[in-house]
Amino acid sequence: MPVKNRFAELLPEITAWRRDFHENPELLYEVHRTAAKVAGLLRDFGCDEVVEGIGQTGVVGVIRGRSDTSGRVVGLRADMDALPIVEQTGAAHASKVPGKMHACGHDGHTAMLLGAAKYLAETRNFDGTAVVIFQPAEEGGGGGKAMVDDGMMERWGIQEVYGMHNMPGIPVGRFAIRPGPMMAATDQFDIVVTGKGGHAAKPHDCIDTTLVASHIVVAMQQIASRNVDPLKQVVVSICTFRTESEAYNVIPQTVVLRGTVRSLDPGVRDLAEARVKAVAEGIAAAHGATVGISYIRGYPVTMNTPENTDYAVAVAQAVSGQVDTAVAPMMGGEDFSYMLNARPGAYIFLGNGDSAMVHHPAYDFDDSAIPFGSSWYAGMVESRMPAA
Repeated sequence: MPVKNRFAELLPEITAWRRDFHENPELLYEVHRTAAKVAGLLRDFGCDEVVEGIGQTGVVGVIRGRSDTSGRVVGLRADMDALPIVEQTGAAHASKVPGKMHACGHDGHTAMLLGAAKYLAETRNFDGTAVVIFQPAEEGGGGGKAMVDDGMMERWGIQEVYGMHNMPGIPVGRFAIRPGPMMAATDQFDIVVTGKGGHAAKPHDCIDTTLVASHIVVAMQQIASRNVDPLKQVVVSICTFRTESEAYNVIPQTVVLRGTVRSLDPGVRDLAEARVKAVAEGIAAAHGATVGISYIRGYPVTMNTPENTDYAVAVAQAVSGQVDTAVAPMMGGEDFSYMLNARPGAYIFLGNGDSAMVHHPAYDFDDSAIPFGSSWYAGMVESRMPAA
């Protein structure tokens, strides 16, 4: 099962879809143009069923094989949304929408899955049902959860699900994956420190919130170094430190800290949340200040099922012969995790070559990766549901 010849033939067409999506980026759930084009193409391909509006603006296409003695249903997922970034690629197909761009390659993911859907609808050389899933709002909106909560898995009887993401720094044509945790749980918090403001010349009459907040920032780093097992990963980052005044001689009444916690283990996730709260409250109390804490759990750990990871590796190996099966987990978050919480499956990286990193204004998806990605998507269906 090498790269399928059909995808070499389809490459100009799939590339044109990809570049059209790139020129017309949309954010979060507002992917109306993208979703409409995806749904229209799926209908043109002859999918047996095309449903829009799943998880607000998601699209699901159903392709039945030549037979269905297996009763198996395999889901394949791609994300559709872009990012609020000003593009700096200088590409001929650069974003036409000010302040928005496909800086994460979701245009490529969507195009590759569309290519696989076209091929599968043409050939139907499998025994079962393929469900192609086009998801909105991966970039912070939880679109994967919205589609799962909308009953997608039950409605189409999906039994296992697979997803893919391009990865700069990995050569085009190579894949990378691991069993177990692939990407991190991502939580966020706001800490409001309240003291007693006043004049900088009279700090003894104040409770200095800038000092208290600074102690909190430093102490938070001890969660990773002194509270969590050193063989397990956690990252606590305070990314915003904001006072209510910009004056040189005012000790502010309040300071707001904002940050994230990223972890790969549910127990570590619980511990880190408890320690963030305890550290902030304890330091504030020691200085006579108070804190208000809002801690919001975001995407869970993206957890590859070992058995399904083996299936994904076998297909990737057949497609390219170049698969890293022990890639280090990433501390970024991914809302495909919600689908993997609902069904067994796996998430794989596909090389994007020596490009700018994702979420960078100079990033662009490498179209030469398309045949590899589309072949892997189609291969997952044909290998998991071989023709009777």
